[in-house]
Amino acid sequence: MNNKKKIIKETVKKHIPQRHLSSIRIMYRIAMETIYGIKRTGLINIAIVAAMAAILTIFGALFRTSFSLTSFVDKLGDALEISVYLKPNADPVYMSSRLKELEHVKKISIVTKEQAWEEMNKDMDTRGLENPLPDTLHVTVDDPANIAAVCENIKKVSGIEDMSYAHEIAKKMQTITNVFNTVTVFVLIAVAMLTIIIINCTIQLVIQSRKEEIEIMRLMGVSNWYIKIPLILQGAIYGFLGAIVSLLPLNTVQNGLTKLHTFFSIAQSEMAMNTVVLCLFIMAIFFSASGSLLSIKKHLQV
Repeated sequence: MNNKKKIIKETVKKHIPQRHLSSIRIMYRIAMETIYGIKRTGLINIAIVAAMAAILTIFGALFRTSFSLTSFVDKLGDALEISVYLKPNADPVYMSSRLKELEHVKKISIVTKEQAWEEMNKDMDTRGLENPLPDTLHVTVDDPANIAAVCENIKKVSGIEDMSYAHEIAKKMQTITNVFNTVTVFVLIAVAMLTIIIINCTIQLVIQSRKEEIEIMRLMGVSNWYIKIPLILQGAIYGFLGAIVSLLPLNTVQNGLTKLHTFFSIAQSEMAMNTVVLCLFIMAIFFSASGSLLSIKKHLQV
């Protein structure tokens, strides 16, 4: 049986160029050094992954919620119409075509005074009264933040008697969105800093525990990158594992937001969660590897 394995091994070697064999050996040794470094860290690995998972969960939850908030703002923004009341001699169709030319105007619907009067008759007795209502244009803008600018442009158009819109609601919606986006950016910065600090301290411990071994490798003429890469990979693995663990609480957040969207009948982005997960893994691996590299430069002169 052993002879058969030996023959197979020799046969495989013959079909692999020597330079490829050397590369495979180096990759194998780097992988083993990485695993050895993780084993050497011991139970601290659990604390590292848990800490990274916690900070990644906070960012992921905020990032995912920002997608839902954007959907809600867009939906409510469509409901925030500017009601434009026309003068008695103004033609609603002509005025509608003029207002459509204004910047940031998304849609215009016409409600004639006859239609408005008919709707009013359904709710109250108006027999014997003349129709005092004006022709009205309901203007929807492309973004709630542009309502004020569109109102200023509408004022310049002749034939407009008056107009109104939910100014306070639009203002509060925009404020909430801005605050949430700002908080998300600050949390992203905090995630980057905390991840780099955690990995920096971890790799420093590994370097200190392997100080003599690293010195021997340097005296033997081992490449600097052969020493660096296992440490960088170790940091990247911590980031990867932290991101995986953070998916569990993020799934709960996703389910909660889905129920909220269903309750309010507001569609959510199909790619929202996928985008959050992708960004989470990229960030976790990148920041963790960066923390390892910074620690190597600081504590290991290679």
